[in-house]
Amino acid sequence: MPAENPIRVYIVDDHEVVRRGVASLLETDPELEVVGQSGSATVALREILQLRPDIAVLDANLSDGTGVDICREMRSVDPNIKALILTTYDDPDAISAAILAGASGYVLKKIEGNSLLNGIKLVAGGHSLIDPAVANRVVEQMEMQRKSLDVICELTPQQRKIFFLIAEGMTNRQIAEKLYLAEKTVKNHVTGLLSRLGLQHRTQAALLAVRLRGAEGSAPAAGPALGSVPPAVDRRVG
Repeated sequence: MPAENPIRVYIVDDHEVVRRGVASLLETDPELEVVGQSGSATVALREILQLRPDIAVLDANLSDGTGVDICREMRSVDPNIKALILTTYDDPDAISAAILAGASGYVLKKIEGNSLLNGIKLVAGGHSLIDPAVANRVVEQMEMQRKSLDVICELTPQQRKIFFLIAEGMTNRQIAEKLYLAEKTVKNHVTGLLSRLGLQHRTQAALLAVRLRGAEGSAPAAGPALGSVPPAVDRRVG
């Protein structure tokens, strides 16, 4: 028997079999009502804003956009619509982007059916939900960033300049010319930096420098906090 006020759900996934499978699963629960579904980001956003469901279950990657894009756009219009990202990717950067876009949940498609049903209800009820495997990777990445930032803070001004010039894609020779140093001196600095940061090549250093620069730019004035998982993380998945 259907619930008197079921949770209204909209499903977005560009794999029809997956989308229909999720819809069929949700329809077995009288507390949930599937009000629409689509495999297109453009169509989904339009229909979500028309139907105003309680929660949108969004695939991370679609042929014409992303679930994060849909989340950001729909919540900018109606912040009452909750979003749960359902994906195959356990990428810490992806979950950070989803959280910044306003998603309340991020779970992997390997999740068991009952856990997904319960997860949708939790998110619809105002809770946050992150798959434990994904949450652990985010925490590990944050810890690595904190340690790296500690190392960066201990560098001399000259070493720090070299580090961030690497992020701009400069070669040792270009850095040497810019800082009026011998190329061999720059090479020694780069080798030392990679060793201290536990990196193997300058591409990793460039990516880390870009990430740390963004983290520092978004940190509060009180200190260089590198972001955090929202405090209301509920790990009741699976």
